[in-house]
Amino acid sequence: MTDRTESLSTELGRASAEQPRSHTSTGSSDATTGELLAQLSAQSSVLVRKELALAQAELAEKAKRGGLGAGLFGGAGLVALYGVGTLLATIIIALALVVPPWLAALIVTLVLFAVAAVATLLGKKKVSQATPLTPERTIDNVKADVATLRGDRP
Repeated sequence: MTDRTESLSTELGRASAEQPRSHTSTGSSDATTGELLAQLSAQSSVLVRKELALAQAELAEKAKRGGLGAGLFGGAGLVALYGVGTLLATIIIALALVVPPWLAALIVTLVLFAVAAVATLLGKKKVSQATPLTPERTIDNVKADVATLRGDRP
């Protein structure tokens, strides 16, 4: 936890642990119901504000960690991309041991284009299955619920 989160958490604990103090105009130590309700209202709003501040600090900390993780994933993806390029070069060089280098590069290129074409066709099929982007089942369920509430259905 960060220092800000810890301090907000400590303040929140202190605010919720404090006992209501009352001073009536008559000098007695017993508070009236109205005074107690006023104290409850004031303490509740302070408690809610401090809870929100604590939540904000926690979310900021988590966002920072998430951003760092996303950056590391991006870096790993870039290194993996370089690895794929190196692997392709290795395949071309190995294939060049049995065929001319230009033919080895052409073979690898054609295989890559074939893989890309298959991936494109599969992706197009999946996208067409996902459209239209309306939640049809949910809309049907909501319409049925509204009809039930209106009494249109038995």
